Amino acid sequence: MSKNNRKSNQSPLLWGGAGGGLFLAFFLMSLLVGCMGAKQASSSGKGGEVVGVSGRAFSEPSPYGMTKIERGWLRMGLEEQDSLWGKKMPVRDVSVDGFWMDETEVTNSQYKQFVNWVRDSILRTRLADPSYGGDESYMITEDKNGDPIGPFLNWKKQLPRKPNEDELRAIESLYVTNPVTGEKLLDYSQMNYRYEVYDYTTAALRRNRMRAEERNLNTDVVVDPNEVVMISKDTAYIDDEGRIVRETINRPLSGPWDFLNTYIVNIYPDTTCWVNDFQNSDNEVYLRNYFSNPAYNDYPVVGVTWEQANAFCAWRTEYLLKGLGPEARYVQRYRLPTEAEWEYAARGKDQNEFPWDNEQVKSGEGCFYANFKPDRGNYTKDGNLITSKVGIYGTNSNGLFDMAGNVAEWTSTIYTEAGVDAMNDLNPQLEYKAAKEDPYKLKKKSVRGGSWKDPESYIRSAWRTWEYQNQPRSYIGFRCVRSLANTTSQKSKTTGKSKKKKK
Repeated sequence: MSKNNRKSNQSPLLWGGAGGGLFLAFFLMSLLVGCMGAKQASSSGKGGEVVGVSGRAFSEPSPYGMTKIERGWLRMGLEEQDSLWGKKMPVRDVSVDGFWMDETEVTNSQYKQFVNWVRDSILRTRLADPSYGGDESYMITEDKNGDPIGPFLNWKKQLPRKPNEDELRAIESLYVTNPVTGEKLLDYSQMNYRYEVYDYTTAALRRNRMRAEERNLNTDVVVDPNEVVMISKDTAYIDDEGRIVRETINRPLSGPWDFLNTYIVNIYPDTTCWVNDFQNSDNEVYLRNYFSNPAYNDYPVVGVTWEQANAFCAWRTEYLLKGLGPEARYVQRYRLPTEAEWEYAARGKDQNEFPWDNEQVKSGEGCFYANFKPDRGNYTKDGNLITSKVGIYGTNSNGLFDMAGNVAEWTSTIYTEAGVDAMNDLNPQLEYKAAKEDPYKLKKKSVRGGSWKDPESYIRSAWRTWEYQNQPRSYIGFRCVRSLANTTSQKSKTTGKSKKKKK
């Protein structure tokens, strides 16, 4: 007897035959309607009505050290003619979506964590290498079922506390000794971080569809199925001599891998920026101590290029996602803020000229609101000579520290004289991934906020300046942002009295 037959033979004993099964169905439905009401009972989609599907919304936890900037609009740019240069700056009303933003600039301590992670990843790779330690437990090559994967680094494996001869050789390979002074230092030239970024935006462009008939929706146009679509992607590798080779490849579209960009960046900050930025100035103490001495841990990291700042954002994303579960797919990537996001966040809720509530740079008690250059040649008038610890000045109305002064900050936006005139008014951004072969002038990135060495006019929220993407400076740092995983609708609240309609 089949399973179905056994089940049907049992039903009459309980409910009195086939009619009893129908009675049971009506009985259960009456209970549902009686308890929940007709509207809720129909939510199951029965009766042929379209009621939608249900699901639990992802509740994004607040990222550590970040504050939430609600979506809104701003009048971007300087409305009054700039008195310093005598030129009118472009102004435009723009709107931006909500995002998370670091409360402070990225510190030396945070960036050291990045450097140490890269150092330890190289060390683990070498400890697994037969040429050094040959300990395969530092790499994961099989999944729990014994099937081959990876290989991936095994971060649960502790580094040796009492290294043997081979392990010690692997450790020593990461350091160099100054032949003159005898100082033993981390070999910065080996601190290379490789990461990949899938370009969702370029992949979504209609011109880049794999199926030719989807590239143009105009039915009057005959689409050539043999049309060659050229794409451009970034790639990188390390040659036999240990040098990073970066290339921008232009080739016919062949598949989704064409939108995966690969980058290799040496991520150690340029500590020599202190002496290269200021000639005829005795800044050796900062060269030797600013990044290495723990006394400066809570100071903003400097000497970091735009490219290195992007690498930090990529590593921070990777580091976060490894600690999350299945909901990680909803979390957005860490990145540099767009120029519009930065200005919107800096101006605060009232769109002030400075991150604080008035046009003065100090309070009535004479306390300065930021670390900048208050007077000609007098850097110390505000209490600091160079950078200051992050967060020692008050926040703006968005809960952000040091949005004026201390260090200027990289944005993701390419710098053009047109500024906002060339941008969209919805989440404005001008992005250009400059190839190595491009003219140097195409590698300018917008820098915002002014720094410890800049006068008052440079620390206004709308002031724009730039630097080349591969140029480290002792007065430029950065902070990260992250788009919200989801957004909520809300009714607009208008202010003022509404006008009565005329009869």
